[in-house]
Amino acid sequence: MPIPSARWIRVIAGGAALALAAGCSLLDSSDDASDPGNSPVAPVASVGPPTGAPPSTAQPRPRGTVTIAFGGDVHFTERTEARLSAGAETALGPVHETLAQADFAMVNLESAITERGTAEEKLYHFRTPASSLDRLAESGVDVVSMANNHAVDYGPVGLQDSIDAARTSALPIVGIGPDTASAFRPWTAEANGVKVAFLAASQVQDLTNAKYAAGPSKPGIASALTATRLVKAVKDAKAEADVVVVYMHWGTEGQKCPSAEQKSLAKKLADAGATAVVGTHAHVMQGAGMLGDTYVGYGFGNFLWYGTSPYPDSNDTGVTTLTITHGNVVGEEFTPAFVDERGVPVPQTGGEGERITERRDGLRPCAGLTAPPA
Repeated sequence: MPIPSARWIRVIAGGAALALAAGCSLLDSSDDASDPGNSPVAPVASVGPPTGAPPSTAQPRPRGTVTIAFGGDVHFTERTEARLSAGAETALGPVHETLAQADFAMVNLESAITERGTAEEKLYHFRTPASSLDRLAESGVDVVSMANNHAVDYGPVGLQDSIDAARTSALPIVGIGPDTASAFRPWTAEANGVKVAFLAASQVQDLTNAKYAAGPSKPGIASALTATRLVKAVKDAKAEADVVVVYMHWGTEGQKCPSAEQKSLAKKLADAGATAVVGTHAHVMQGAGMLGDTYVGYGFGNFLWYGTSPYPDSNDTGVTTLTITHGNVVGEEFTPAFVDERGVPVPQTGGEGERITERRDGLRPCAGLTAPPA
């Protein structure tokens, strides 16, 4: 499957997509049996831009510098279902250009990847066909988190379908797997001489985390209701990679300030060596900035959004792009966007862009963060 960006990326190892390629199943998975870490590391592969990819507008950077772009929650249902066959326009619309210009881009897919299964006993249910992964890749996305409270909306059958999709997709998925080892295993890749490890986990206390948290021989999502396993995963990733990114699902819906639980976990992950800790779930933007040497973006808000949100300012969104040099965050660029009537995040300039950016920056004090490098 083509991944249309102007990047040249060397894939190293890891991630659910590669981990699941080992042939794990819900019936015979275990930490040892399904962990590719017990096998030789896969050969390094080169991945280049496909035919027809847009030309790069990025300026050459010194070796040792990498850029990573983040968007928020993505759905392909109700008003956004049509984006699965968007035709000439990519699924994420014009904002895909900002994602594609970065070395890596990451979003949260807040859906089960299935067309089967039985809906769980909860108010909202989301699912999407595996083709949604193709559409995200075509929009410049390089890695997807599925550690969220809607990843298993359609029960064990839907969970198996999601794991099968992760096994066969060229777009890496993190935060879900046939067992704990797979769910917490990072996707690790290299750009411009920098190894980057991407992890994901959910701190949301809900049915999914209670019923479908991955275990030693149990499929599910990476749970962060207790921090121990995630902290270990960050430390292990830091021992192998120059940069470690943790994409969280956390916080309280509608709340613009992070919870005490978010702040506590962010500090633990920063102490463990995370370069950036970012997340979604609140459906509104939350504060972003520096926690010591670690960049923390508590909430990116809605991105490709299926319907009308009851929370004020929930259509304000954007892409956050970090510049990281020799493992240190040296710059942050925010591209403001607004979720339009189609559910598409449309980049904003002029007065509207300034409004969204100023409101976002105004959320930093209650997050207890300092301004990131310009």
